Amino acid sequence: MTLKTLTFGCRLNTYESEVMLKAAEEAGLGDAVLVNTCAVTGEAVRQARQAIRRARRENPDARIIVTGCAAQTEKETFAAMAEVDAVLGNAEKLEAESYRALPDFGVSAEEKIVVNDIMSVTETAPQMVESIDGHVRAFLQVQNGCDHRCTFCIIPYGRGNSRSVPMGAVVEQARKLSEQGYREMVLTGVDATSYGADLPGQPTLGLLAKTLLKQVPEIARLRLSSIDSIEVDRHLLDLIADEPRFMPHLHLSLQHGDNLILKRMKRRHSRDDALAFMAEARRLRPDMAFGADFIAGFPTETEEHFENTVRLAEEAGIAHLHVFPYSPRPGTPAARMPQLDRALVKERARRLRETGEALKTRHLDGLVGTTQTVLSERGETGHAENFAAVAMPKFKPGRFVSARITGHDGRRLQAVFADA
Repeated sequence: MTLKTLTFGCRLNTYESEVMLKAAEEAGLGDAVLVNTCAVTGEAVRQARQAIRRARRENPDARIIVTGCAAQTEKETFAAMAEVDAVLGNAEKLEAESYRALPDFGVSAEEKIVVNDIMSVTETAPQMVESIDGHVRAFLQVQNGCDHRCTFCIIPYGRGNSRSVPMGAVVEQARKLSEQGYREMVLTGVDATSYGADLPGQPTLGLLAKTLLKQVPEIARLRLSSIDSIEVDRHLLDLIADEPRFMPHLHLSLQHGDNLILKRMKRRHSRDDALAFMAEARRLRPDMAFGADFIAGFPTETEEHFENTVRLAEEAGIAHLHVFPYSPRPGTPAARMPQLDRALVKERARRLRETGEALKTRHLDGLVGTTQTVLSERGETGHAENFAAVAMPKFKPGRFVSARITGHDGRRLQAVFADA
């Protein structure tokens, strides 16, 4: 019996692929490839389709089961592919019963589809996994879905409305993962900073993080996946200021640096809001590093609008830019706005990535001569507390090693290791 997973997109998908694998094994499914797709851009969907075709060539006798956000939002597209045997929704993919009741081989495209209305899902049950294959840091799902409706984003229609995992269940999962040897954990969600609004007492993400670190002292490092800075609460600011186990790196969902475009995106923060949050976080924790998501070439974006994004990244000294060339998603308001020429969109994305490379180099330059604690990983790479990548010898994965930074190659820090 052979089960494989192909995972695209976010850290939450990485976590859920482990849940899918566990559910499929419980159901007794064999000889199958589970494809967990992403819908954030048209390119992500194209890559998934390409991977499905390749998976069929490499696994001619296996069932190919497609799920994830793209399967939820474009189920007919994947069901029409001859290579695909079944299409499961984002809720169905986590249940063993879905794999027990798969359609037979050779059914029609319509019969392949097992996808229910994601908006009818009102709770997120804790999904317990004891390990994350291939990773030395563990991901904990704390939230799913999103209540916001940014004009460019299809994800709420793939994930449903926001719903939170009860705090006790998150603590229990963290304990299980720590028992398996994981000492660095990452809290993940679609809109993680909305955590708790649907739970009794409305606990916040910051309170959850505080509780985890108090009740699971074995956690040596705690990180957050992408967050919305406008939703950051006082508890989270306390952690930034006072908790050394809370890592000095935050990845922000900023998307743009111009106020008019932010309004057209239906974002809830302004340019000044973003700059003020980063300044406050650095005041509380001077070694804080930032990553951020940005969209280049959003409909109606002028050169001046675009330059405001470049200036925001430079002014804030953002170390890691994750740049998306705008991709119209059918069914979203932005897809109906006046579009920019694709060549211009790609050119602005290229320029923004060049800005990102220069900012990353500046960030790495500033770390030369410092001493960092690095978590060793597979592939002769580790990450410092501020999430800078560090080239390292073949230490056993999962070790914390002291490193004196001597230089960098533009991608990874070079270091001399105390235990080498």
